[in-house]
Amino acid sequence: MSYPGYPPSGYPAYPGYPPQGGESAYPPGGQYQYPAAGGFPPMGGAAYPPGPGGAYPAAGGFPAPAGYPVPGQPGGMPSYPGVPGFGGPPGGAGFGAPGGGGYGMPGFGGTPGGYPQPVSQSYGGGGPAPGGYPTGPTPVPAQTPSVPLPSALTATQGTIRPASNFDALRDAEILRKAMKGFGTDEQAIIDVVANRSNDQRQKIKAAFKTAYGKDLIKDMKSELSGNMEELIIALFMPPTYYDAWSLYHAMKGAGTQEKVLIEILCSRNNTEIKNIVACYKAEFGRDIERDIRHDTSGHFERLLISMCQGNRNESQTVDLQMAQLDAQRLYQAGEGKLGTDESSFNLVLASRSFPQLKATVEAYFKIANRDLLGSIGREFSGYIEDGLKAIVQCALNRPAFFAERLCHAMKGAGTDDSTLVRIITTRSEIDLVQIKQTFTLMYQKTLPSMIASDTSGDYRRLLLAITGQ
Repeated sequence: MSYPGYPPSGYPAYPGYPPQGGESAYPPGGQYQYPAAGGFPPMGGAAYPPGPGGAYPAAGGFPAPAGYPVPGQPGGMPSYPGVPGFGGPPGGAGFGAPGGGGYGMPGFGGTPGGYPQPVSQSYGGGGPAPGGYPTGPTPVPAQTPSVPLPSALTATQGTIRPASNFDALRDAEILRKAMKGFGTDEQAIIDVVANRSNDQRQKIKAAFKTAYGKDLIKDMKSELSGNMEELIIALFMPPTYYDAWSLYHAMKGAGTQEKVLIEILCSRNNTEIKNIVACYKAEFGRDIERDIRHDTSGHFERLLISMCQGNRNESQTVDLQMAQLDAQRLYQAGEGKLGTDESSFNLVLASRSFPQLKATVEAYFKIANRDLLGSIGREFSGYIEDGLKAIVQCALNRPAFFAERLCHAMKGAGTDDSTLVRIITTRSEIDLVQIKQTFTLMYQKTLPSMIASDTSGDYRRLLLAITGQ
């Protein structure tokens, strides 16, 4: 499967893109066209107007979300609210406690509401088309102006939004009745859980314990099983904890789920990364860098360690001279020499802002007459290739990165339910609307239709409810 717009995919151009008039920074029609991160029209359907010089306007970068407090600071990160073993006394038969049927996690106690919820991320991609790139690895001009990007134009949107007229105690009563007596009213559970934000779910959980003296998650675990249970539990985890939990279990025990490490560490912004690292330490008592070094090696290890620093430049100003210099550096570190200088790729892709990387991709095509993703595929292999490509893909179009991950989780024999649950859950309040749009553009089928054909029962009904079907 080609990434959208990389070597000729044949996908139709998104409405309103590329802009008409002016020189485009993208290759001519029939070559490598990818939908820009800002390539989605507003929800009304109209395309964005061309930016200065005819170039497609960039989306803004990453606004820092409401951060999760770091332990040791005022208002520091409390533990997740209350299941024994997952928010109760140590050793309780709850989420992750021995005998609890959970996920093998350490206790995660404390009061609810410890983690603020994610805010919409906007994607740095686009900007005025850089011009005047050399056609080969020749010296760059001495003076190239920096171009400030316009403010965010691509509004990201989740399929789940906070419910109006929210009443946590009323929802707690509904869930209690759904689980009381013989049998379980799964539809009542779906109707509540799929239509409440994560912050509201934390309040429901607290209200349930206040009203009934019982833990909601423990009760749900006794009533549900399999993928439905995994999805419900994921929806009740605070977002930062869920990312840290996913990373912990990707490296726990025999074997490593490298693609989980790539998906999370290469797609989150600085604030999210730093809070995940702090949560990992606070809740699991482990250093994430040490675990990465133990479970990975070589250039892939170094890339993940770079990602864990959360120090990517997040400026929304694109420096075209730097884009040209970086493009030449990458060309000379890979396609332009015998062998590969991996450290140059690590330096550029791990430290530059996503809008800056987008400009670098455009400059690279002018210099090498090849796309950067294709060059990475020729110069690297294995998980380091996957990691570097993930960064470039997120710089170009993050919803497309997640759409591709979802397709791979469901295509062929069997379904990677953990990936399906993780992406649907973590993006449901951020950009799942854009992921659905991109999925249709890339695969000529809708995400809900593919979910419906690959899942069944209450699990399918809850997934479809979350995706807005």
